[in-house]
Amino acid sequence: MKTRAAILWEPHTEWSVEDIELDPPKRGELLVKLAASGLCHSDEHMVTGDMVLDPELAEAFGLKQFPVIGGHEGAGVVQEIGPDTVGFEVGDHVVFSFIPSCGRCPSCSTGQQHLCDLGAFLLSGMQLSDFSYRHHAKDGRDLGIMVGLGTFSPYTVVNVDSAVKIDKSIPLEKAALVGCGVTTGWGSATYAADVQSGETVAVVGIGGIGMSAVQGAAMAGARHVVAIDPVAWKREKALTLGATHTAASMEEAQPLISEITQGAMADKAILAVGLATGDLIAPMMSLVKKAGRGVVTAVANMMADEVKLNLFEMSMMRKELVGCIFGNANPRYDIPRLLNLYMEGRLKLDEMVTTTYTLDDINQGYQDMRDGKNIRGVIVYD
Repeated sequence: MKTRAAILWEPHTEWSVEDIELDPPKRGELLVKLAASGLCHSDEHMVTGDMVLDPELAEAFGLKQFPVIGGHEGAGVVQEIGPDTVGFEVGDHVVFSFIPSCGRCPSCSTGQQHLCDLGAFLLSGMQLSDFSYRHHAKDGRDLGIMVGLGTFSPYTVVNVDSAVKIDKSIPLEKAALVGCGVTTGWGSATYAADVQSGETVAVVGIGGIGMSAVQGAAMAGARHVVAIDPVAWKREKALTLGATHTAASMEEAQPLISEITQGAMADKAILAVGLATGDLIAPMMSLVKKAGRGVVTAVANMMADEVKLNLFEMSMMRKELVGCIFGNANPRYDIPRLLNLYMEGRLKLDEMVTTTYTLDDINQGYQDMRDGKNIRGVIVYD
């Protein structure tokens, strides 16, 4: 079938919205008509080159990362099911999980679906079922899809391991957000940081992930939630979503957190900035108390390997520094769980969507993100 998609032909260029050809689903795959796609920062990392495979490494493994259809937050309705594919029916409503979960690998079988072995192939752009392509450009060239999804198109073909069935009463435009950003942020607080009732939590960077971390910390019972961001209106918004205090920088937050904790400092800190860099780790860890925990959720450049950190302080004050992907969540359990919280009015999704766009406006949407105008931008399809 013919449809349209936003293609990134190479890094450091704009998204190009073009007609494409889409093959029908094969075994273990679904054709889905999307209602919406979130404009997540991870796709921006493809544009900037921060999430681009080393060319020599890609060539060694026979991978071709570009051209690629972007988008990895999506929700829609199943239109067609591949041959001999079980578990889904035409008309099912699904949310895509940017991390697939096969249910069989060691990680999935021990309750760590966010570390599913299929994740090793996500940047290849190929279908997870047979490592081939369903999406093709007008000139016949194969098109990869971002993390096996490619939600910057009103139709896409995905592997069933990336699809989570949801109740048909849930608005699909909001459900799309839990496929990455919301679950990542919320889980950063509830799982990776393991926020407990009465604790003090600092969230550094309050975009889509950070604002979800604020909500997760508040829902976990944190006494103080300090939202740290240089953009004033985001700090004000955070106060309506669970933050108790705000600061424009980690330097500004230092005396604030010391004051509200009587010098003890924060129990937990979460790094949720647009791009993690090594020079941010030491100041984040300086916000954390003895035996406290710092969580790195933000994506870094794939080649970044230098970190500033006071190792004496780490050992003598027994601090913890941990990594986090997809909020350390289990998508088949946590995506429906979060959507239930939304339907009950406890998780705020409507309030996080700043602006909606058409597919043709995708470059404007990302410019608005860069300019600090959005918490979450969303592409809405007809």
